[in-house]
Amino acid sequence: MTTHNALYKYLLFLGDNGLIQGHRLSELCSNGPILEEDLAMTNLALDHIGRAQAFLKYAGEVEGKGRTEDDLAYKRGEREFYNNLIAELPNGDFACTMARMLIVSSFEYLLFTALCTSKNATIAAIAAKAVKEAKYHFMHSRDWCYRLGKGTEESHRRLQNGFNEFWMFTGELFEMDADFAALANDGIGADLTVLKPQWLTLVQPILADSNIAIPNVDYMQTGSRNGIHTEYLGHILSEMQYLQRAYPDAKW
Repeated sequence: MTTHNALYKYLLFLGDNGLIQGHRLSELCSNGPILEEDLAMTNLALDHIGRAQAFLKYAGEVEGKGRTEDDLAYKRGEREFYNNLIAELPNGDFACTMARMLIVSSFEYLLFTALCTSKNATIAAIAAKAVKEAKYHFMHSRDWCYRLGKGTEESHRRLQNGFNEFWMFTGELFEMDADFAALANDGIGADLTVLKPQWLTLVQPILADSNIAIPNVDYMQTGSRNGIHTEYLGHILSEMQYLQRAYPDAKW
């Protein structure tokens, strides 16, 4: 794959993660445990959607086929998406949602911190905004992990179950294929393997302080770098893309 195509795929990876995570969090609108958290989840979803719009718009420009961010969001099938598998999994209960948010936001905080120094000026500019949002998402989920992990027996059980469910998807966050490695070597992308020990250093003390045991996982789920996903992505796209598929090129 050429550098041009590798960059296009990388931008889809960055945009798709924001898009799918934003859609998942949007499902909590009017379903939050308390009104304040209901509004918070909605605003966090909007952060992800805004990031997705920026990266997918740039992806369309790099592709050079006249496709917009809307085209890339609503006119691709499952095998053309490159978001991490953890992003598309169902929310579960509120504790599960916070467990996933801690895992993902801590990773994205480190990722966008690294991308702020990208030699690609557009990526660096988007990352500079995204890193501030990711830091807030991280702090929000960290504080909830403390409250749930050190709360009641029930809240602790639910939080532990959340990490047990999602931990097998953490290995994929740090996978590097040939295209990602080439971009990292050129100073455009981030070396995800370097981020893994940083991520563990960031997350492990929070889990310990929340009385959460790190799950013992023998096998990590993977596939998204090649466009292979869980069954849940298809269900998300059937909802998210329905209007465009039912009324192609409809205009308001």
